[in-house]
Amino acid sequence: MKYIFSGHDSFQCRQLWLKKGYDFVIEGRNFNDESAVIQLGVGKNMVSSIRFWLKAFNIIDKKDIPTEFGKRLFDNENGYDPFLEDEASLWLLHYQIVKTGFASIYSIIFNEFRKEKMFFNRESFVNYVKRLGESNPELIFNENTIAKDFDVFINLYKNESSITDIEDSFSGILSELELLKATYNQKGKIDSYYIENTERDILNEYIVLFTILDNPNYGNSISLNSLEFDLNSPGSIFSLNRSGLMNKISDLVKKFKEITFTDQAGIKELQFKNKPEAYTILDKYYGK
Repeated sequence: MKYIFSGHDSFQCRQLWLKKGYDFVIEGRNFNDESAVIQLGVGKNMVSSIRFWLKAFNIIDKKDIPTEFGKRLFDNENGYDPFLEDEASLWLLHYQIVKTGFASIYSIIFNEFRKEKMFFNRESFVNYVKRLGESNPELIFNENTIAKDFDVFINLYKNESSITDIEDSFSGILSELELLKATYNQKGKIDSYYIENTERDILNEYIVLFTILDNPNYGNSISLNSLEFDLNSPGSIFSLNRSGLMNKISDLVKKFKEITFTDQAGIKELQFKNKPEAYTILDKYYGK
């Protein structure tokens, strides 16, 4: 596995960058051209940052070609939600940045780190990555780089209603999801962060179903434990507790006749009688 902890130049993804960057690529423009600064209306370092985030969110591939997900979300004529007005689109972006793994920190935190350490801060994360590097030659450890990456992660997810720090009042693109919470010391300064497994009532079950169907490791029968704990599972990526996961499954069983949930001899499984294609679920949700 290749680990990447830089490329954003310490700029978190701005609200309109993904759409702006997608349009730039669709128009056949090149990020390396000197005119990119003018076309995108940002500084030179921000041009490379926009390119990084497009890849991190799976909007373009490694050759700067729009992905299927990128086209389906941002297409001007038939895109699901080009200006990210639906909260479900933010959940999809969150899913993509974790499962794509281009920006390694997101997969590490949601799939691994938060399960080992409920309360964490920059120092504890840096130490965790350092330990990972000791057993993985593919991981090149640089304390300063990892620390900056952690700060960008925090800025991407922090929500001003749950994290109040007068030193920085700029909410990130995924802040509305309210995945990241904070604890405070007696002086009112942030002491640590945590990502709690909850029911996630605001997470639509269609988005959960899409991620299940999009996972190549899932067949027609999937154990509840796999859905809750596996790498890139709904439980891991969306920080769903078992009650929340069961609520989503119950909603899906009611809405899709090809989906059943069985509990026989203590073996709980989600089963597909006829497995739909992943994007047909999003077509249905967005009314396409």
